[in-house]
Amino acid sequence: MTDLPYLASRLYGTPLLIARPKLEVILGVVARKLAGDILATPPPATVDAGMTGGLQNLEGIAIIPILGTLVRRSSYIGAASGLTSYHEIEAMAEAAFTDPQVRAVLLEIDSSGGEAGGVFDLAQRLRTLAQTSGKPLWAIADEAALSAAYAIACAADRLWLTRTAEVGSIGVVAVHVDESVADAKAGMTYTFLHAGAHKVDGHPHAPLPAPVAADIQTDIDQLHDQFIALVAGFRRLTPEVVRATEARVYRGEAAIQAGLADQLGTTREALTALQRQLALSAGRSLRNKAAALSAARTTPRSQLSQQEISMNDHNLVTPVDDAQENTAPTPAQSPQTPPPLDEAAITAQVEQRLRRQLAELTEIAAQAKRLGVTVDPAQALARGVTPDALRQSVLKQAAERDVAQDIVAEAPAPASTKPQSVADSPLVKAAQAYGARK
Repeated sequence: MTDLPYLASRLYGTPLLIARPKLEVILGVVARKLAGDILATPPPATVDAGMTGGLQNLEGIAIIPILGTLVRRSSYIGAASGLTSYHEIEAMAEAAFTDPQVRAVLLEIDSSGGEAGGVFDLAQRLRTLAQTSGKPLWAIADEAALSAAYAIACAADRLWLTRTAEVGSIGVVAVHVDESVADAKAGMTYTFLHAGAHKVDGHPHAPLPAPVAADIQTDIDQLHDQFIALVAGFRRLTPEVVRATEARVYRGEAAIQAGLADQLGTTREALTALQRQLALSAGRSLRNKAAALSAARTTPRSQLSQQEISMNDHNLVTPVDDAQENTAPTPAQSPQTPPPLDEAAITAQVEQRLRRQLAELTEIAAQAKRLGVTVDPAQALARGVTPDALRQSVLKQAAERDVAQDIVAEAPAPASTKPQSVADSPLVKAAQAYGARK
């Protein structure tokens, strides 16, 4: 540890959200260092490579590692000392939720907790980012999400854990070290000159006075109340249920029974389930769009907005003309009852049309990718962007980069048709014309 006083100031006399076993290990190491012991430091090559990992993107799912002891700021101690800062986690989350290539976020957690300062704000920020972006936020405890790490984990929409993982430890702890006996043995006497009765409360060179201990306990209790409220809100539990855990640690299935986690599984299984949910959501979006278009066909044209009329004009069912619809029947004419609509057939036709449109949008996206232009075909379909409009958008961006000559305007021709040369492509000509105007 290259900054012992700095690290000690973050451990002693301040509330911590960390599991007791981990705290004892850290305190044991720091105490020996403070006593002057020389402890062997592992060479950099022995540091777990996973502890230094950053944001990863696996097929549209961003994986944010939350590993080791958690601190508000890691200073220059860094991940090599097993520390992860809340600022680093927030920065990775901001990048993931604002990245158009990311469709969901998974928090991969293996931490026994850390500092109290900043963790509640981080947890709330993660939940806000997920809600604002509309992207799923999942988490997995692999193999620990304790105390501060659990505060972060419970911000997720769904919390997985491995069979041997531990979660919980919803409590607060603070440590005071009385060094007065060691000072006396060393012949050291400390005298503090200060203004303000509480300026040096909790200093280590004297036993902790009862009033000061009571003040620290009050602070701990208030933080505990905030922790309980956070978990109760995120996990949809009552504060009484969360408080009744009394900072207990739960492993595997017991955590699910206590309401602190949702499902057992490995990180790979959680990723697979999240990918499946994304696929199902995309399918539902297509079906909803098809149903909406089908429903629009049964709505009188006079009640539709101009945008809906324009969209419906491209559907497979021919709309009733305005003049015919708004003409009242003459006395000599009896109103005719329109034949019943085959809604299943209409929906099937619309779904087939949407599939063809999605395939065309996907082909355009593949062409755009070669030009360095990012296109999300599913998102374009959901927004109602037509293939022609998407082509024009890609052309505009490509022309600005002076690479529009590489784009293929039309889908690949069948084998029986002579392929059109790139130079003759109307899309290329449009791009060149656009570039010439600039």
